[in-house]
Amino acid sequence: MDHVERARTETVAHYRALDEHAAFRQHFRHADEDGNLWYFEAVPDRGELVVVRQAELTPSGRLLRYDWRHLEDEHGFLTDQPIDLAEDPVEVIAAEEFRRVWTG
Repeated sequence: MDHVERARTETVAHYRALDEHAAFRQHFRHADEDGNLWYFEAVPDRGELVVVRQAELTPSGRLLRYDWRHLEDEHGFLTDQPIDLAEDPVEVIAAEEFRRVWTG
């Protein structure tokens, strides 16, 4: 296994463990200047809110989803930046709203 494959395997394992063992989850939405709606599911990890699921709904209605099963594609990727409630322009949403979007 080369360095890139090892790093990817470790990244998948980390996000999978966070997702599968989370006792607490928070959900957020953000509208960007291009009209995209971003949805995030985050879990606490070492004092940060780490995104484990992310969905982007484009103005054309296209839904892009990222999690440990699908980290990236030609359109985007699961953010590796934690949510910072003091700095990030996100609003808290109900888990049901996130699930509705996530399941498409």
